[in-house]
Amino acid sequence: MRIERIEEAGAVHAAAGLFDAPPLPGVTERFLASPGHHLLVAYDDAGVPIGMISGVEMTHPDKGTEMFIYELGVSEGSRRHGVATRLVEELAAVARRTGCYGMWVGTEPGNDAALATYRRAGASEEAPFTLLNWDLIDGVRE
Repeated sequence: MRIERIEEAGAVHAAAGLFDAPPLPGVTERFLASPGHHLLVAYDDAGVPIGMISGVEMTHPDKGTEMFIYELGVSEGSRRHGVATRLVEELAAVARRTGCYGMWVGTEPGNDAALATYRRAGASEEAPFTLLNWDLIDGVRE
């Protein structure tokens, strides 16, 4: 397995099956062009995309910069083979290189696979929190 940082939209679209929904062209270009946005894709030995992780550096005046794991996905046939853990570890390495003081992720309490992956990759659990959401576009996507 090899992991590559993606900088071209074509590579994102070639890995479309790893995302929750098909990548949108304009949004993909915006994500890739934004400083502090990271997209890593894992490929099997045949060059087939088998996993992806996206992260966004977030900076606050009194805290510094931390990495937020935005999304993690692994193809069904590649799950439970360490792909997700390797992707999380590689994003953590990117975060260290870019000067982030930490990295964080939120997931559903019942998502046992995600919780196990993040713990295996070195995460520690903090106090639970409540996620509140605003739907600002009412289902419309670019």
